[in-house]
Amino acid sequence: MRRNIEHVGWGQLSYEIRGIVAVAHELQSMGVTITWENIGDPIEKGEKLPVWMKEIIKGLVDEDRTYGYVATEGVWEARAFLAEQVNKRNGYTMTPKDIVFYNGLGDAVAKIFGFLRREARVIGPSPAYSTHSSAEAAHSGYDHLTYELNPDNHWMPDLQDLENKVKYNDSIAGLLLINPDNPTGAVYPRDILEKMVDIARRYDIFVICDEIYAHIVFNGAQTCHLSEVIGEVPGMALRGISKEYPWPGARCGWIEVFNQDKNPAFQKYIASLLNAKMLEVCSTSLPQYSIPRVIGDPRYLDHLERRKKIFEARANEAFDIINSYDYIHVTRPQGAFYMAVLFDEGVLNDRQTLEVANQEIRDFVEEKVKNVAVDKRFVYYLLASEGICVVPLSGFCCHRNGFRITLLETDDDKRRSTWHRIGKAVKAYVESSR
Repeated sequence: MRRNIEHVGWGQLSYEIRGIVAVAHELQSMGVTITWENIGDPIEKGEKLPVWMKEIIKGLVDEDRTYGYVATEGVWEARAFLAEQVNKRNGYTMTPKDIVFYNGLGDAVAKIFGFLRREARVIGPSPAYSTHSSAEAAHSGYDHLTYELNPDNHWMPDLQDLENKVKYNDSIAGLLLINPDNPTGAVYPRDILEKMVDIARRYDIFVICDEIYAHIVFNGAQTCHLSEVIGEVPGMALRGISKEYPWPGARCGWIEVFNQDKNPAFQKYIASLLNAKMLEVCSTSLPQYSIPRVIGDPRYLDHLERRKKIFEARANEAFDIINSYDYIHVTRPQGAFYMAVLFDEGVLNDRQTLEVANQEIRDFVEEKVKNVAVDKRFVYYLLASEGICVVPLSGFCCHRNGFRITLLETDDDKRRSTWHRIGKAVKAYVESSR
């Protein structure tokens, strides 16, 4: 073309969680049966919405208004309900005007980073969640900036590392955290959140807190919402129904904006997000209408408690099984529904393999593992040999070798079998080069 039409940051748009699916589908076409452990979709793994929730949603389908446009920012009654939920926490005082709906948090994240000034950077955790890290890197055209999460301290943020990077890099305008965390399953206690907000306050930057798993906390962990510790620091919390109802196909998420009136630059930035949203008219209305009725239903708290107990049991089960195998180890998750599995230091190299009987499949995987990270190499061989699809930690902006599994499989026997198969595959793989 006569003009270069490429966005400067397009090469940063990678999403390993979905990227590995293309490889798995090719193997599936060759006859490999795939066990999907790559993505956090509870419905795909067998969870069903409670009947009472479905009845509420069915009732909304009969209401003519759910078929029309709504306000750009979202359904007013849903925004008013959510603002009241924030106000009940005895932290920040929120109004419905501080809440904006998006077609899922992926849509929100694209706007949040896409409408930042290119030179303004947002630092996030490592391991990072790919949606955030790719969007931030793409907007800037450079690698995503990260601070370390420490696996030897329950995957808590290294606050000294964070502060040093913020202090000595004045391009950093925002701080991102995910609580509970994906991919590690860590949950940040209130004092950690307060210290992170204090760093933002002292260096005059804003905070983004992804709280999509805020109500999936277990194993005795205690945390709080950003609204309870934000004080007068500009920021936003990201929420949604995809992991809670769960209804991921609804693509319904929202941002809660804090203190936009206290900082003119932040206020203009939020205004730009709203202006961009107007170009889309509005987000899908039906899921928004469901929020006051579902979350406001007396049965919802019992629903959340039941799911916490399920994920706690699975997390502890996975912890015990994975840690029973050599060469890998895990930290016990306290939230969300993921577990980051780490290889012991120095056990991986580029000569290791797993047995693959089918020559076509072996040739395929051996072509794929050329010049890839050593943990990704294992992931490819695991796919070809066992048909288990996991995500390498190197795909999460992480320098540590490992992979992420989910706690979502509802078939107890299949779930336990999968974790044992992974453990045995790790042993065979590591020892293949000895």
